[in-house]
Amino acid sequence: MLNHAKAEYYAHPTAQELDLDEERTRQTVRLVAQAAEDRKAEDITVLKVSEVSYLADYFIIVTGFSHVQVRAIYQAISKQVEQDAQRVPISIAGQREGSWILIDYGDVVVHIMLPEDREFYSLEAFWGHAERVNWSTL
Repeated sequence: MLNHAKAEYYAHPTAQELDLDEERTRQTVRLVAQAAEDRKAEDITVLKVSEVSYLADYFIIVTGFSHVQVRAIYQAISKQVEQDAQRVPISIAGQREGSWILIDYGDVVVHIMLPEDREFYSLEAFWGHAERVNWSTL
């Protein structure tokens, strides 16, 4: 599925360009999840939302157990994705507060949340119709 985030890259993408773009997206998901895991994030959930939303292709939701850990997870993800995929976020929100940091790469949106915020906002339930994906097999 061609989401609006991908449309900005190609006016008329070829099949090969779409395959490369999909691989770039999968690489970003793997890098985000691995960096989060390396920083001891818990309950790493990857939702493939491309079939149910135009907002992104994947949402990644992870839990950090303190403001410091949430920020550390964000920094690790940002550094890893920039280093290995040469990508920087389109936007970042919540850095100052550190209870819910959102990193938007366009095709991949990352939510790093404290347990109480994750439970309260229940993004997995809201996006329950999206496919859950095992990131290590992407």
